[in-house]
Amino acid sequence: MDREQQELQFLGFFGIFRYSFKTVFSWRKIFSQITLTLILPLSFVFLFQFQVSQLLFDKAIRDQNTRNRLSHKVSADWARFVLFKAAYFTVFLILSLLSTAAVVYTIACIYTAKQITFKKVMSVVPRVWKRLFVTFICSFAVALVYNVVAIGVLVLWAVVVGFSSIGIAIGIVLLILYIAGLLYITIVWNIASVVSVLEDIYGWKAMVKSRCLIKGKMGVSVGLFVVIGFCFGAIEAVFETFVVEGFGSSLAIRVVIGIICFLLLLKVMLFELVMQTVLYFVCKSYHHESIDRSALSGHLETFTGNYFPLRAKNVQLEESHV
Repeated sequence: MDREQQELQFLGFFGIFRYSFKTVFSWRKIFSQITLTLILPLSFVFLFQFQVSQLLFDKAIRDQNTRNRLSHKVSADWARFVLFKAAYFTVFLILSLLSTAAVVYTIACIYTAKQITFKKVMSVVPRVWKRLFVTFICSFAVALVYNVVAIGVLVLWAVVVGFSSIGIAIGIVLLILYIAGLLYITIVWNIASVVSVLEDIYGWKAMVKSRCLIKGKMGVSVGLFVVIGFCFGAIEAVFETFVVEGFGSSLAIRVVIGIICFLLLLKVMLFELVMQTVLYFVCKSYHHESIDRSALSGHLETFTGNYFPLRAKNVQLEESHV
C-alpha cells in the first residue's frame, strides 16, 4: 500500500485488480492466517448448505407427494428446512462480518505501516464486528423495502399489462432495472462496511458516505462486483451440478470437483474483501479526500484500547476538497 494517494484515483478496473492481487501476495502470511481461521469455515458453510438444503428439500417434497403421509409429518419436514436455512444465514452472516472486519483492519494497518500480527487482528475483530452489524441491519432494511416495492410493481405489471407482447417487453426492462438496483445496494453496502471500520461513522451515515464515495467510480465499481458475482455464480453452479446433483459423475470425481470449488471459493472470498477495501481508497482519492495516515493509525488504535482521542470530533480521514 505504498502507492502515492494521488495516483490511486487513476486506478481503473484492471488497476484495482492488480493492486489487490499485489497486496495479497505481498502480505500472504497474515492473509493466509485470516483465510484459515475465518474464510475457510465461511466457505465450508456456504458450500455445505447446498448439500444439506437439497437433502431436506427433496425429503419434504417426497413426503408431500406421498399420499399416506400425515400432514404433521410434511409440516415437520418443511420446518426443519426453514430452521436450517435460518441457522445457515445466521452463521454465514457472523463469519462474513468477522472476515470483513479482519481483512479491512489488516489492509488499513498495512496502509499506515503499523505493525500487524494475527493475534492483534483477532483481538480487534470482535470490536469492529459490532459496527459492521449495525451497518448490515441498515442495508438489510433498505433491501427489504426495495424488494417489497418490487413485489408491488410486479403485481401492478401483471394486472395492468400481463403477458402480452408489450407486457413481456416491459417485464424484461423491469427485471433489468430490478437487478441493477440490487447490484447498487450491494455495492453501497460493501463500501459502507469498509467505511464502518476506517471512519468514525457506521449504520445509516456509513451508507450515505458510501453512496457519495462511489459517485464517479460507479462504472468501475459495477464492473468489479459483476466479475466477483460471476465467479461466485460459476462456482455455485458447478458445485450444485456436479457435487450436489452428481450429474454424470462418480463419487471420486464429485469429491475432486468439490475440493476444487472449495479452494476457488476461498480465494474469491478473500479477494473480494481486499478488492472492496482497495476500491474504498481509490474512491477517497478520486474525490480528493486526503487520508491522514497518522490520524487513521490513531483511529485503528481505538479498537485495541491503547489510544484515547482527546476530542470526540477527531476523525482519521479528513476531507480536503481540491
